[in-house]
Amino acid sequence: PTRRSPTSRENSTDPLSLPLVAVSLASPHAPPRRRPCSLLPPPPHRRLSVTPVISARRGRKGMALRAAAARLASSSLRRRHGHLLPAAASASHTAFLHSHATSFGFKQVREDEKSKLVGNVFSSVASSYDVMNDLMSAGLHRLWKDRLISKLNPFPGMKHLDVAGGTGDVAFRVVERIKSVSHRATQGTLTDMEEDTHIYVCDINPNMLEVGKKRAAEKGYNEEQCLSWVQGDAEALSFEDGSMDGYTIAFGIRNVTHIEKALSEAYRVLKKGGRFLCLELSHVDVPVFKDIYDIYSFSVIPAVGELVAGDRQSYQYLVESIRRFPKQEKFAQMIQEAGFEAVEYENLVGGVVAIHSGVKL
Repeated sequence: PTRRSPTSRENSTDPLSLPLVAVSLASPHAPPRRRPCSLLPPPPHRRLSVTPVISARRGRKGMALRAAAARLASSSLRRRHGHLLPAAASASHTAFLHSHATSFGFKQVREDEKSKLVGNVFSSVASSYDVMNDLMSAGLHRLWKDRLISKLNPFPGMKHLDVAGGTGDVAFRVVERIKSVSHRATQGTLTDMEEDTHIYVCDINPNMLEVGKKRAAEKGYNEEQCLSWVQGDAEALSFEDGSMDGYTIAFGIRNVTHIEKALSEAYRVLKKGGRFLCLELSHVDVPVFKDIYDIYSFSVIPAVGELVAGDRQSYQYLVESIRRFPKQEKFAQMIQEAGFEAVEYENLVGGVVAIHSGVKL
C-alpha cells in the first residue's frame, strides 16, 4: 500500500473546532517523532553526608547518641526514596508493589480491581451521564460526536460496532446517517442494503446499557431491527474475526485496564478495509488555555458532578483519568503498533478532545 507521509499542522477553517490540528503517521514502521530533549543527564542531586560524632563513652548518653544516629540514617534513606516505603514495609505492601498495578485516576490499584472500580463509577453516573456531558462541555460533545460520524462516513448495509457506547449517543447518530444516505439515494424506500445494516452497541456496564435502551424506546428505535445492545468487555469482545466494517469508541478507551488489548480486539473484529475511530478527551497544547482548562477541570467539573449527580468522587476520577491518558502522538503510536495503517489524529478545541483514526489493511 502507498505510505502516507507525515503532514504538518494545519489550522481548520471550521469555527466550531478551532483550534484544530490534523496529524498523520506514515506507517507502523515509521520512526516515532520525538520532541527535542537534552541528551545529557541532569546533574546529580547534591547529597549532604552527616556523620554524627558519637562518644565512645559507655553509658546512657552514648547509647542515646547511637540510637539518634541510627534514626537519622534511616530517615535519610527514606527521604532519598521519596517516602515511598515506611521504615519497615509490611509483607502485604511489598506484595502489592510486586503485583501488576495500573492507574485509577491518580491512584495505583491492582489490575483486577480497576474494572470493578470503573464499573462503580459508571453505575453511579449512568442516569445523569448525558446531562453531565452537556454541562461539562457546554453542549460541544454533540458537535464532537457529529464530527466523529462524519469521519466514519457510515453507509447502508454496514456492520458497525460502537464500544463503551451504552447510552446510544454515537449509535443513534450512525443509524440516522445511514438512513439519511439511503433515503436520498432511493427516494425514501427501504432497500435490501439498508435492511442488512446492523449497529451493535457494546458496553461493559449494564446500567449504561439500560439508559441507552430507554432512550432508544423514547426515540422510536425499539422497532429498528438494525440496533443491538450487547454487554461486553472492550478487551475481550464476543464478535467474530473480521466481522465489522467500522469500530468507534467515544470517551471510553481511557477507562479500560489494558489499552493495548482493546486496540488489538478492535483490529481483530474489523474486516479488511474496516475503519477504527476513537473520540477521547485528550491533552491541551495551547499554553495559556491549558492553565485555564486545568483549573476548570479540577475545580469546576467535580463540583458540578456533586451538585447535579450527587457524586463528586466519580467526576474527580474522570478528570484524573484524562490526565493519565497517553498524549496524542503516543496514542497514535499505540494504534499503529496494534496493526492499523493510515493512522492520524485531529485535535479539536486545542486538544481538549482528539479523534484518532486508522484502517485495517
